[in-house]
Amino acid sequence: MKALQYRTVGAEPEVVEIDTPEPGPGQVRLKITAAGVCHSDDFVMNMPAEGFPYPLPLTLGHEGAGTVDAVGDGVDEIAVGTNVVVYGPWGCGQCLQCAQGLENYCPRAAELGIFPPGLGAPGAIAEYMIVDSPRHLVPIGDLDPVATVPLTDAGLTPYHAITLSLPKLVAGSTAAVIGAGGLGHVAIELLRHLTPARVIALDVTEEKLEFARSVGAHEAVLSDADAVDAVRKITGSRGVQAVFDFVGYQPTIDTAMGIVGTAGDVMIVGLGDGQATAKIGFFAQPFEVAARAPYWGSRSELIELIDLAHEGVLDIAVETFSLDEAPEAYRRLGANTLTGRAVIVP
Repeated sequence: MKALQYRTVGAEPEVVEIDTPEPGPGQVRLKITAAGVCHSDDFVMNMPAEGFPYPLPLTLGHEGAGTVDAVGDGVDEIAVGTNVVVYGPWGCGQCLQCAQGLENYCPRAAELGIFPPGLGAPGAIAEYMIVDSPRHLVPIGDLDPVATVPLTDAGLTPYHAITLSLPKLVAGSTAAVIGAGGLGHVAIELLRHLTPARVIALDVTEEKLEFARSVGAHEAVLSDADAVDAVRKITGSRGVQAVFDFVGYQPTIDTAMGIVGTAGDVMIVGLGDGQATAKIGFFAQPFEVAARAPYWGSRSELIELIDLAHEGVLDIAVETFSLDEAPEAYRRLGANTLTGRAVIVP
């Protein structure tokens, strides 16, 4: 079968021919119908060779949708032919967090050598993939897999972050979204559907700001040296009640801390360069501000998102590429020229 693999540290991913995998006991094989491309992959592929965390070659893709093609011994929870998406942050399945569906916060996954697909385990940018357990599959019925597959990360990650701040996003409140890309534009749509908050989007080009307005942002502000003053002119002294930073570089985190109001939340979602931090101290920000770094989301939240998709309340912008065109999708991702989410269709 064909697969997109990261084979050499520092090199571009390559489309290669590899053996079609067979499901072992308890496993499920999917015939992939769509797979998403994410900045997390770009972050991984820019890691230095020293201490690179995953064995190579690595089949990329942690956003996956497919049709159940074969099952291993002992699997009777899901039928061949079922259309599904893959819940990506796999955990041990036994600890307290996993018992709550919070496998994204499993404390034992690393020590047990359990990795998400595409981020350690073979991923979804291939013709077939193996899923370790049927509990990591969510049926999608008649939903379009291309439009739905971004929900597994580009939807789930902002949904999880937003739910943490819902008590503060009441009538008269303001939410700010920094970065209106693959995750950020979904966050804007979710904020408009789930809350009465006024939504301010920040990004670096007028084109991105116009895109943010088109998906529901009430206000759009250039993310530059004047961004804090520009947002403060909109919110006044109250500031922003919840800031969602989908970029994660030091300048955007500093902007987030500069616009958040008293008792507000700063959610640092974007990976940035992996080095940026929020400056917290008694005089560093308004009183009772909470800065958090949420990661992905729970299995139950993915099920909730699929329910929202069936209701037709989400319209995720996607650009599609064939499997042979997958390297170009990653070039576009690195150059920041994608609108919304890139989806590979084998």
